[in-house]
Amino acid sequence: MPRTRASASPLFVPRKASRAQQRAARAGFAEARRQARLAGAPPTHRGQDTLDPELRPTYPPSGRPGPASARGGKLSLPAHRMTTATVSGAYPFLAEGGLGAEGHFVGRDVHAEAAFCYDPFALYNSGRIEGFTNPNAVLCGVIGMGKSALAKSIATRAIAHGYRIYIPSDPKGEWSGLAQALGGQTIALGPGLPGKLNPLDAPDRPTGVSEQDWRGEVRKRRLLLLASLASTVLKRDLLPMEHTGLDVALDLAVAQAETAGTVPLIGDIAHALGRPELLDAALGGQSGGIGHAADDLAHALRRLVHGDLCGMFDAPSTVRFDPSAPMLSIDLSRLSSSGDDTALVLAMTCASAWMESALADPDGGRRWVIYDEAWRIMRHVALLERMQQQWKLSRGLGIANLIILHRLSDLLSAGDAGSRGRVLAEGLLADCSTRIIYRQEADQIALSMSLLGLTGVQAQAIAALPRGRGLWLVAGLSFIVQHLLHPKERALYDTDFRMAAKVREFTATEGTSMPVPILDVRR
Repeated sequence: MPRTRASASPLFVPRKASRAQQRAARAGFAEARRQARLAGAPPTHRGQDTLDPELRPTYPPSGRPGPASARGGKLSLPAHRMTTATVSGAYPFLAEGGLGAEGHFVGRDVHAEAAFCYDPFALYNSGRIEGFTNPNAVLCGVIGMGKSALAKSIATRAIAHGYRIYIPSDPKGEWSGLAQALGGQTIALGPGLPGKLNPLDAPDRPTGVSEQDWRGEVRKRRLLLLASLASTVLKRDLLPMEHTGLDVALDLAVAQAETAGTVPLIGDIAHALGRPELLDAALGGQSGGIGHAADDLAHALRRLVHGDLCGMFDAPSTVRFDPSAPMLSIDLSRLSSSGDDTALVLAMTCASAWMESALADPDGGRRWVIYDEAWRIMRHVALLERMQQQWKLSRGLGIANLIILHRLSDLLSAGDAGSRGRVLAEGLLADCSTRIIYRQEADQIALSMSLLGLTGVQAQAIAALPRGRGLWLVAGLSFIVQHLLHPKERALYDTDFRMAAKVREFTATEGTSMPVPILDVRR
C-alpha cells in the first residue's frame, strides 16, 4: 500500500500595528468627529463674548462641575422612614387629602387641587374623621359672598342623593322658586293668603308606640308650643300659675274637640283662658283656683286669633304635608317686611311645630333642615330652645341642621354673657361639627378666632377670601374650597336679579302734568 507523506509550510500572518499607531488612529478619529460636530453647529455670535463679566453665568448650563455638584451617584444617604404627621413638619408643602369621594360634589380644594365632596351622614357613619360627632353645620359670611348659593347647591345636590330638604322659615321667599323647580312643595303664609296651618295638629302615631304613650307625647308637644308662643308675645318667662292655666285650658279644649270629632285650635285655648270660672271648675278647688292669673296668657294667644296673625293659625289646616316631596319650604316673606320680628317669630314657631310631625317620622329617611336668615331667631329664647332640642336629637331623627348667619357676632345678640339665650346660641355652634366660614369683615376676625379657635393663618385667610371661596372646618380638618356652579344652577340660585334689572325707558304717557324745565346749554 502506498505510504502517506506529510509536509508543513509556514502560514501568512499579517503584521500588527504597534500601540503607538493605534493611539494615533484613535486620536485622529476623535479629531475628525470633533471637526464634524463643529461644522454642524450653528455659528456663534460675537456679542456673547462682549457681555459684561458680571452678567455671565457662574457655572455652565450643565451645572456646577466637580465632586461638589451633588449629582448622580456621588450623593448617597441612608433611607429614613417616618409618619406623615412627622414629615409634614420637615416638608410642610403638603395639603389635606380631602374627605373622600363619597358624597355630593361641592367644588375644588384650592390647596390640594382636587375635587371636594361632602356628605355629613357618610362622614358620621364611616367614622374616618376623629371628632366628627354630629351632622349639623353652620354657614356664615358677609352679604354677597355666595353663602346662599352654597346652601341651595347643597340642597339641590343632596336631593340627587336621595335626601329630603325642609325649610321651616323662608323670610325672603328665595327658596320658593327652587322648590317648584325641583318638584317640591311651597306653603306661603301671610295675611290674605289661602294657606292655613293648625300647629296643634297631631302627627301620625309611629309604629311600635302605644296609643296611651302617643297621647302623652302629643300633649307635651302642644304644651311646649303654647308656652313658646305665649312667652314670645309677653317677652318674658311664664309664671307657675300661668303654666297651670295653659295645662288646664289645653285639657278643656282637647276634650271639647274630641266630643265634636275635630282637632283643637289655638282659639279654643284662648277662649278657655279668658273664662276663669271654667279653669277653677276644672281644677276642682285645688290650690285656691287660678282666677285672673291667666289673663295675660289669654291676651297673648288672642293675637294669633284676632291680631295681626289672624287667619293663619286659628283654623283647620288647609294644606297637607306631602312626605314624598323632595323639598318643603314655608314662605313667610309676607311677614318679614315690618320692623317687628314678633309676628315672623310666632309664625316660625307654629310652622316649626307643624313640621315636627314630619321630622319625628322614623321612616322619613335622612333629611336636611335649613334655617335661612337665622339672625332673626337669635333674639328669641323660645325658638332657640326648640332648635336646641332638634340639634341634640339630630342623630336619632336622621336630620342634618344647617344654620345660615351673616357673621358670628349674631350669636351674641341672643343676650348678655351668661344669659339663657346666649348659652343656647353658643351651644348651637358647639354642636356643629362642620363650620363653613366665608369672608368676614376685619372687625369680626378676633371674635371668629375666639368662637371657632382659628389659627393665625386661618384668620388671615377668612379676611381675604374672594367670592364663592370659603374655609371649611370639618372636625379637626380645614380646607379652602372654591364653590363651583353649573350655569343652570347659577341662574336658579341668583339672588341679585333685582340689582341687575334693566332700566325701563320713561315714556311720555307716564309723565306728570307738571312742566319740565328745559335748559339751554351753550358753549
